[in-house]
Amino acid sequence: MYVAGEDDILSGKVTDIYFLRTKKIIESKGLSDVRVRMEVHSGSLPRGYSWAVYAGVEEALKILSTRELTVYSLPEGTLISGEQPVMIIEGRYYDICELETPLLGVLRHSTSVATGAARIKRLAMDKVVLYFGLRGAHPAIAPMLDRSAFIGGVDGVSGAFSEEVVGVKPKGTMPHALIIIFEDQVKAWKAFDEVIEPGVPRIALIDTFNDERVEALMAVEALGNRLYGVRFDTPKSRRGDLRKIIEEVRWTLKLHGYGNIKVFASGGIDEKAVTLLKDVVDGFGVGTLITYPRPIDMSLDIVELFKGGKWVPITKRGKLPAAKMVYRCDVLDYEVVPWGWSPVRCREPIMVKWLEGGKLTRELPKPKDIRNYVLQQLQRAPPPTT
Repeated sequence: MYVAGEDDILSGKVTDIYFLRTKKIIESKGLSDVRVRMEVHSGSLPRGYSWAVYAGVEEALKILSTRELTVYSLPEGTLISGEQPVMIIEGRYYDICELETPLLGVLRHSTSVATGAARIKRLAMDKVVLYFGLRGAHPAIAPMLDRSAFIGGVDGVSGAFSEEVVGVKPKGTMPHALIIIFEDQVKAWKAFDEVIEPGVPRIALIDTFNDERVEALMAVEALGNRLYGVRFDTPKSRRGDLRKIIEEVRWTLKLHGYGNIKVFASGGIDEKAVTLLKDVVDGFGVGTLITYPRPIDMSLDIVELFKGGKWVPITKRGKLPAAKMVYRCDVLDYEVVPWGWSPVRCREPIMVKWLEGGKLTRELPKPKDIRNYVLQQLQRAPPPTT
């Protein structure tokens, strides 16, 4: 398997070669003790994006805790805008050098996935959103994908391991393969009902062999009041107007006295589909759009050197020198000032210390708490434009 182990990542082995060469030069020239303050900041957001969900902080802190570093960061799950500081790292550059690659990899990828999930949830809001995208990515990063999607706001994830990693029971009922193995959808639905524990909702996949309206009625007849919902995963070659098909099935179920049956849509669901269908379905299964979201850019730059007993602002062209404190007035309304300066408008400091000398200074939040934090902000954030 072409995967890196945790020890390789934490030791700095998984990095770009130019950082190892830089470290070698620094050591040979007696600069190993030069202390810096480095800033992680977001870049310009993708076109049409007005916010992103900052994620990956817990893993980033794990990486940085392997060295004697002091780290300040925004809370994981904070909605950020473009060109905004999110983390300050203080310590010897010699200790930080080769960690830049895994650090930015964790933050950028996790933030991108969480943002993709949050955009879907912001559009769906009171409708259920489940993440079913693990089959679209390398299995080595499945735990990260489920966690990032969950803290981004989805209501459930499908990974069989997700209760261990995320702290929530995995969601999901049946694939088309189960029905095909039985060569009969009714037999497959009944077998599911007989074998799977009662706490799992009976949601029948209704588009394997027949028209969706026909299979919906077959599912009701087979499971009766035990049927919780039906799911559309209709392939594009048979889809036609999916909204019309769903409306037809809902009408028919209600006509037969089963208006309480929940309706779920999956298979190629994107932001436009959520906008189009959210008033006729009870939930969505989303995969590829969250697994492969538009990337959120982040950079790590030196912004101060410790010289003559004090911190001296310095950075490359195109960047703002000096470490920065971030204060919040409201969701997506921030004031950024040089470190130690007093804010003019905002009063809530959210760039807070997480590590001192490589040791945690506060308790890490649980994924459920981060998700709740994200959802509270999403209620006051502008909806995505699709």
